[in-house]
Amino acid sequence: MVAKITTLTERGQVSMPSALRKQLGLRPGQSLVWRRVSDCELRITIPSKGAAASMRGFMKKFIRNGPVNSAGWMKILREGEVS
Repeated sequence: MVAKITTLTERGQVSMPSALRKQLGLRPGQSLVWRRVSDCELRITIPSKGAAASMRGFMKKFIRNGPVNSAGWMKILREGEVS
């Protein structure tokens, strides 16, 4: 991969090259996570949807008129648990 160079503005902003945004499917307003790796290196990651949100979307396929609160969903999720 060819390195891309950007410039930090006076307000601390950085523009991401459009080719990288397109390759990653990033959209305006999307969150990015910045982590310091070393004194001269940062890692930027794209957070995934939370596990709870993913499960809620998954469950909708099976339960059309599901519970309206967390307690109701937890009851359904725990029905198959063995203690």
